[in-house]
Amino acid sequence: MTGYIEQREKEANELRLNESIASSDRPKPPSAVASTMTFATRALLRIKHVPEQMFDVTVFPVIFLLMFTYLFGGAIAGSTEEYLQFLLPGILVMTVAQITMYTGIDLNNDIRKGIFDRFRTLPIWLPSALIGSLLVDVIRYSMASVIMITLGFALGFRPEGGLMGVLGAIALILVFSFSLSWIWTVCGLIVRSEKALMMISFMVLFPLTFVSNVFVDPRTLPSWLESFVDVNPISILATAVRGAMHGTVTTQQVIWVLIVSVIMTAIFAPITVYLYRNKK
Repeated sequence: MTGYIEQREKEANELRLNESIASSDRPKPPSAVASTMTFATRALLRIKHVPEQMFDVTVFPVIFLLMFTYLFGGAIAGSTEEYLQFLLPGILVMTVAQITMYTGIDLNNDIRKGIFDRFRTLPIWLPSALIGSLLVDVIRYSMASVIMITLGFALGFRPEGGLMGVLGAIALILVFSFSLSWIWTVCGLIVRSEKALMMISFMVLFPLTFVSNVFVDPRTLPSWLESFVDVNPISILATAVRGAMHGTVTTQQVIWVLIVSVIMTAIFAPITVYLYRNKK
């Protein structure tokens, strides 16, 4: 009889314990904003612990600007100072466009190290891991822009559009670069190695940046090449940035940059999210 009573008490206690657990308040999953900012903080901490990865936004822009200004300035414009007024906005576009590929490289490294699989098991808004990294990359692009413009002022660059023109130009670059980064996240999810991704990005970015109006006025080019340069997304951005800095930008030029940015995001962002959810 005593054993029966003890068994019943044990079952009652277990039932009360289960009811208590079921009725207790469990922590709610983080919001999309909170999880995005968490991953952005993670990316910032990675920069803190591996500062060498900032060379692409600190050293390379300086090398590019100095090299192209003094290498081509006298030959193309007859004066390095005069050529600098034309070149700096274009070099700024080229530099920032080229460092967008590191978004895909960082993602590819996370996949190879197995961190990617851990993120997918967390009760979070899944795209937050991608968007958090992209937001930190916007900071990298801003740093590259500030460094380039500061050096340009030291060399004699004088934007006729004033401060608002410069800020507007930087804003256009950041919007375009954020959209362009989605292409490299798709590549980062598809290719198997970092080297393969870098090769693909160079094969795409080098023709786009060098066959553009970054270095020369397209009116000096052959007609067949000028036609390509006019529709090159890098040229579209460089034209708007150059116009913003020198106070000659038109609404149509800004709208075309925004259209290109929206198209890239609309195509490659959903593909990235799909691959991110279904990658095996």
